[in-house]
Amino acid sequence: MVKKYSELYLSCRRALMATEDGETAGLMARNLLSFYTGKTQESLLSNLDLYAGDDVCASMEAATNRLLKGEPLPYILGEWEFYGLTLYVNKNVLIPRDDTCAVVSLAINQAIFLPSDPRVLDLCTGSGCIGLALATRIKDARVTLADISKDALAVAKKNMMAHRLSGRVSCVQADALGSAPAFLGKFDMIVSNPPYVTGPEMAELPDSVKNFEPHIALYGGRDGLDFYRSIAKNYAAALKPGGYLCLEFGMGQGDDVCRILEDNGYTILERAKDFNERERAVLAQYGRKED
Repeated sequence: MVKKYSELYLSCRRALMATEDGETAGLMARNLLSFYTGKTQESLLSNLDLYAGDDVCASMEAATNRLLKGEPLPYILGEWEFYGLTLYVNKNVLIPRDDTCAVVSLAINQAIFLPSDPRVLDLCTGSGCIGLALATRIKDARVTLADISKDALAVAKKNMMAHRLSGRVSCVQADALGSAPAFLGKFDMIVSNPPYVTGPEMAELPDSVKNFEPHIALYGGRDGLDFYRSIAKNYAAALKPGGYLCLEFGMGQGDDVCRILEDNGYTILERAKDFNERERAVLAQYGRKED
C-alpha cells in the first residue's frame, strides 16, 4: 500500500518513540526516509505530499522493526558519516563515532611537523575511518590500514576503494597484541583507536552495542589497557626515530595510558578532549630528547 512521505515519516517516528525520545526518533525517521527514497532531507521537506512506492514502504517498515529490536541505525543504512567521509559499515566493524575525531585532529595538527611523504599506520583500523580521514587531509601521506580481523579489513578496503585512495593507502593484517611485523617497515606516525572497554564495562554496555558491535573491537582486557601496553612496547619497533604515536582512550584512562607510554620511552606532547569535553586522546613522541 502506497503512502505519502509525510505518513511514512510520522508512522516511523511514532513507532520509534516507544524506545527513543522525540528528537532522536524524528532524526532516525528522517534518515531512513532519506535513504530509502534517495532524496536529501531538505528535498523531502518540500515533497512531503508525494507518494512512495510499495518497495519504499516495505523497506521503511522493515527498518523500523530492526531499530525497535535495538539494531544501530548505521548498520541498517550500511553507511555512516565520519570526518566528512561517507563510510561503508557492517557488523564486522565498530560504528565510527564523533569521539574519535579527537585523535584524528591531533594527528592532522601534528602532520605539519612530519617529513614530506610521511608514512602513517592506522592500527586496529576497523572501517578505516581514522586512516582514510588522515589520507584525505594529509595529501602526501602514505597510509597503511592494519587490523587482525580479515572481515574488518574487507570493510576498510571497500572504503579505501570508494574514496579512490588506493594509490596512497594499503590494507594489511597485523595483530596489535603481538610484535610489530617486520614487513610493515618504519612509520613517521602510528595512530590507533584500540579496544579499551574493561571487563566490568563489557557487562554494562548498552544492548545496541553489546548485541550488535564486534566484541573483538571493544574488549581491552580486564582493566581495558592490554592494547596500550602492547602497542607502546611492541610497535615502537615500527616507528622511525622521533616518530609519533597518537592514541584514543576511554573515559578516565588518560593518566594510565600516559604512564604506560612514559614507561616505554615516550614523551607526552599533548592530551586532547572530544566534543563532550571528555579527555579522549594523547599524542606522544618516541625517544624524544629533552630540551
